[in-house]
Amino acid sequence: MVRTETVTQSTTPAAGELRSAVDRVCRELAAHPAHLRDRAAAEDELARLRTQALDGPPDVARLRGSLLLVAAALGSVSALGAALGELRGAVDAFGSLPPHT
Repeated sequence: MVRTETVTQSTTPAAGELRSAVDRVCRELAAHPAHLRDRAAAEDELARLRTQALDGPPDVARLRGSLLLVAAALGSVSALGAALGELRGAVDAFGSLPPHT
């Protein structure tokens, strides 16, 4: 019997990098002791990013929108800067948005 598998975006290196970056931000955010007013919003959006990475080919516009919301919520926290940079790189690996016509 020959086994075949459908390869989806969720099994690509880019999807793995996205999952890894999301996990890093989540870990570092959980370890950050300060009260952050937008923590819950960032956690919700990180969960959406993780789902997009797992569910198959993500929509680049949705990825970038999620990144923007996470960056807005956490971007002022210097302790999370490296993790957020990794997340941006992982989103960038999916390419840019098509030009508007």
